[in-house]
Amino acid sequence: MSLLTRRAVAEFAGTAFLVMAVVGSGVMASRLSPNDVGLQLLQNSVATGAALVALILALQPVSASFNPVVTLVERALGILDTPTTLALVAAQFAGGLAGTVLANLMFGLDAVTLSTHERAGGGLWLGELIATVGLLLVIFGTIRSGRPDRVAFAVGGYITAAYWFTSSTSFANPAVTVARTITDTFAGIAPTSVPAFILAQLLGGAVGFFLVRALFPRVASLPLPASLPDSASDRKVLS
Repeated sequence: MSLLTRRAVAEFAGTAFLVMAVVGSGVMASRLSPNDVGLQLLQNSVATGAALVALILALQPVSASFNPVVTLVERALGILDTPTTLALVAAQFAGGLAGTVLANLMFGLDAVTLSTHERAGGGLWLGELIATVGLLLVIFGTIRSGRPDRVAFAVGGYITAAYWFTSSTSFANPAVTVARTITDTFAGIAPTSVPAFILAQLLGGAVGFFLVRALFPRVASLPLPASLPDSASDRKVLS
């Protein structure tokens, strides 16, 4: 299996499991705590953050972005080439949709049900922009300052917190956003709400890119692990 294929498979699997964590924990929370939305959000956020830590730790040596905005910023920073970027982004969207279908089926729901949960308004869109900027600062700030071994914990902690301090509950990921349109559960988002969310995420990606370039103009020198295949560069740290 080629390196690019392995990376695409890792992105597919990682994004699928991430979405299963988001959607599945949302369903479980709704069933266990049907009358307490705050407790549902707590359960959902903790499960998502913990899953992110585990998935990034496991897949980081191959590819562990799970997010098209992160992958696009890697391309803008020159870490990835265009064919690799396109392959990874496609794998992320496909993995997200597969994760939602599997989560629905695990809980005895129809494989695909369009969400009716409308999420719209200036405050929510601003929340998505802020959540995405913060995520990029956490990821690339940790990496470019020479601490790649801490990325998983930084990202998991940030997403857990961002569920609570952003008005949108921090989707911050176009692949996850699209995937959540096909589940009419706690984590769902109506298809009509998606374009504005993704636009906010892309704007957040642009702002995050310029902040990363301004704050971390140079990448800390990192020794390459002997186990990495081929002539891997610092892109292996996250993606």
